[in-house]
Amino acid sequence: MTTPTPTLPATFSPRTAEVSRNTAETQITVKVNLDGTGKASLSTGIGFFDHMLDQIARHGLIDLDIQAKGDLHIDGHHTVEDVGITLGQAVAQAVGDKKGLRRYGHAYVPLDEALSRVVIDFSGRPGLEMHVPFKSGMIGTFDSQLAYEFFQGFANHAFVTLHIDNLRGDNAHHQAETVFKAFARALRMALEIDARSAGVIPSTKGSL
Repeated sequence: MTTPTPTLPATFSPRTAEVSRNTAETQITVKVNLDGTGKASLSTGIGFFDHMLDQIARHGLIDLDIQAKGDLHIDGHHTVEDVGITLGQAVAQAVGDKKGLRRYGHAYVPLDEALSRVVIDFSGRPGLEMHVPFKSGMIGTFDSQLAYEFFQGFANHAFVTLHIDNLRGDNAHHQAETVFKAFARALRMALEIDARSAGVIPSTKGSL
């Protein structure tokens, strides 16, 4: 027996936002369409980071346009962190009042020997628990420590509770890719509109 696909209200319009962040360290513009098809236009100056952001778009079915210029002559820290901050702000703006939102999302994603789990809650309370023992400090020109800075920036500014666990993995590229893909799938689930709860804020408090 097949489950019918929920239909969105006729008045539904795509949830979009555009946010810019300009500091002495970075100049960033992020455009999101939470109801897209996974299209991406990405330029951060860090190849592996662009590859990971592409996973968010593709597997989260979010149209994502991120253009960033940062002080890469120092290192990638400011660029990666500020992209996380700006993406979080854009997602928060696009989500709006959260009426009809599923709110929670979770995903397990494998890649060869690596396996990661991500759980997200659009709770309105920023929080990050991230446990990823990367087996290498660098992945291309991407410092693996900066994955934490990206997700911390995102969680703080999207106002989400985010749990990220790499359950196993021997290759740092695989570890990172499973984390970003699982994040994308969890995000996709949490951002879905639940036709059964149209117009309802998913909280007994009445607000998020």
